[in-house]
Amino acid sequence: MKKALRIVAALCLASVGVGTLVFIAHLNNASQRDFIEYWSAGQLLTHGANPYDSATTLTLQREAGYKGSFPQITFSPPVALFVALPLGLVSANTGLILWMIVLLASLVVSIRLLWNLQGHPNNSLHLLGYCFAPVMACLMFGQLGIFLLIGIVLFLYFLSSRPFLSGAALLVCVLKPHLFMPFAVALLFWMAGRKAWRTLAGFSAALLASSALILWLDPHVWSQYSQMMRTTGVLQAWVPTLASTLRFLIDRQAVWLQFLPETCACVWALWYFWTRRKRWNWIDHGLVVLLVSAMCTPYAWFTDESMLLPAVLTGVYCADESRRSIVPFGVIAGAAIVELVAHVPITTWYFLWTTPAWLAWYLYATGRFAGRTKGIRAEGAVPNQEPV
Repeated sequence: MKKALRIVAALCLASVGVGTLVFIAHLNNASQRDFIEYWSAGQLLTHGANPYDSATTLTLQREAGYKGSFPQITFSPPVALFVALPLGLVSANTGLILWMIVLLASLVVSIRLLWNLQGHPNNSLHLLGYCFAPVMACLMFGQLGIFLLIGIVLFLYFLSSRPFLSGAALLVCVLKPHLFMPFAVALLFWMAGRKAWRTLAGFSAALLASSALILWLDPHVWSQYSQMMRTTGVLQAWVPTLASTLRFLIDRQAVWLQFLPETCACVWALWYFWTRRKRWNWIDHGLVVLLVSAMCTPYAWFTDESMLLPAVLTGVYCADESRRSIVPFGVIAGAAIVELVAHVPITTWYFLWTTPAWLAWYLYATGRFAGRTKGIRAEGAVPNQEPV
């Protein structure tokens, strides 16, 4: 069985490698990928212009070959624009090449560190991470979900040995903070309860440094961001999330309904942490909260689910150690890949099922449905036999 898994994993890795090479061969079409919004923001910011200005952004993107009628503007808050800054120094096509290299490097490092966190198991199960459909989608569209992934992985990896770096790694979460609110609630209460001030200091230092840099380049960037959020109507259109679907099914004008699931998830995360605070394990309980955060977020895309790879791979390792079937994972992962390669638009309801499916896989693989957990490693080494 393990030999077969290694063969499948190797084939998947080879397929991703070939697909990536094919993708790189067509990099002259950078303007038609989501990457263009980060490149244009970086260009405007480094040249002293408003990175959220619609007219200037559209002009710049059309000069790069963009054919759309409306500009692609990043909705990331100003403090997160540090990711786009290097793109302001290069052309769109060159920027996409560099962007792809960094994305691939981040993916490789993330998967390697996840393997380390599991205690260096003597198998190739970690290679399944390369065919995780959300990370494949990130590479296809030039999205930044893989940056969210490496931030979570570095946080878990350095948590015990280098807590300051662990906290600093969480800076990438501000790229899309709405994805992490329940996770942040549990994290803040954990920091307070464990007096993990070095982790908090690492995040605060990284946040202040990024804020200072962006404000130095554009002192008015926060007011510009606020104006953009008011005028673009980001929450007026339906997005493939359970929260958005709930709102449109009940009352599409009641925007507050879209935030109700996340609010409930934050309350649940506080309860979940508090009842397990004495045995809290980030490479177990923390991953459950991360999965729930992704499922209840008010605004997200399929590419953002890249951040769930630690939970998905942990589930694979747990299932292997406890001799549970990995067929459910194969069905879920395979269906997601089929939708992706069949060019099903990620903006449609066909991708509503994925976040609940990843959560269900983790709960099954770690034995939650059976009332016990097995195979979870505390900070990469110590098995955890505590129940949920």
